Amino acid sequence: MKSEILILGSTGSIGYAFAENLISKSVPVTILVRNVKKAENLFKASSKVEIIEGDVQDLSLLKQISKDKKYIFHGINYPYNEWFGNMDTATQKVIEAASQNKGMIIFPGNVYNYGNMAVISEDSIENPCSKKGVLRVEIEKMLRDAAQAGKCKVLNVCLPDFWGPNVLNEGIRPIFENALKGKALPYMIQTDIPHQLVFTKDAAEMMVRLMQRGMIEPYEKYNYGGQIQPDMKSFLNRISRLANSPEKVSVHSKWIFSILGLFVPMLKEVKEMLYLFEGTVILNDTKVRNIFPDFRETPLDEAITETLNWFKNHK
Repeated sequence: MKSEILILGSTGSIGYAFAENLISKSVPVTILVRNVKKAENLFKASSKVEIIEGDVQDLSLLKQISKDKKYIFHGINYPYNEWFGNMDTATQKVIEAASQNKGMIIFPGNVYNYGNMAVISEDSIENPCSKKGVLRVEIEKMLRDAAQAGKCKVLNVCLPDFWGPNVLNEGIRPIFENALKGKALPYMIQTDIPHQLVFTKDAAEMMVRLMQRGMIEPYEKYNYGGQIQPDMKSFLNRISRLANSPEKVSVHSKWIFSILGLFVPMLKEVKEMLYLFEGTVILNDTKVRNIFPDFRETPLDEAITETLNWFKNHK
């Protein structure tokens, strides 16, 4: 069976989960990667994966490999300090590639568009309070405008913070690595307030279901919030227990990011996003749960154990 699905960002956290979900269902996929060896290590030379080496910014190549694809998963991401001039241009090129045959773009959105809003619904008014939030609003407008102009279809699935196998950002990776080493688990600002998180395998399952369900409107947006942890200290301690490690948590205060941000560009960009850890932001996902009433998250201990095992095997 020939692949109808191109996955961009397949060696990143959410793109990896999306690809693994389809592979587990024996659905062939094509992935475009800059690092073939990394992709081969992640996907273990699966017969369902076609690996093409290249960069999403190479429009000619992107259009060439997209011309027979019905679906393009846009999981491209860059380090925070490289977002501007990359995230927007990559998105425009994905739109051009999908427009060749009016294909569907599956786009994992996030909460940055809404700023410090307590509860977010699909029809909430965007009100970003960060530079990156403003850029996300612009990117989603590009996608929405393209869909409404008939160039392509866009399925936008808004997600909160995610965690799971191959989630290597500096907010998640040290938690699982430290748990395996018996060290204190790091977290930011506060650990005693509710926080919404999604296990990447659950997010992937929801996005695949929505993709396979098909679309009525050219642009459709859905929230999927995963699970709300009553407090992050309990969640972190649960990880430690399952790793057979001492229950220790190290909280990084805001001033640390102010100081280190003077020397590390990435941490300077993290600082403006700390509002997401000072309060609780919740995605209302009633809409998608009504569509799939049978959907159930992976049991928490099972998800944590699987993630710990992934990090143990990918040192």
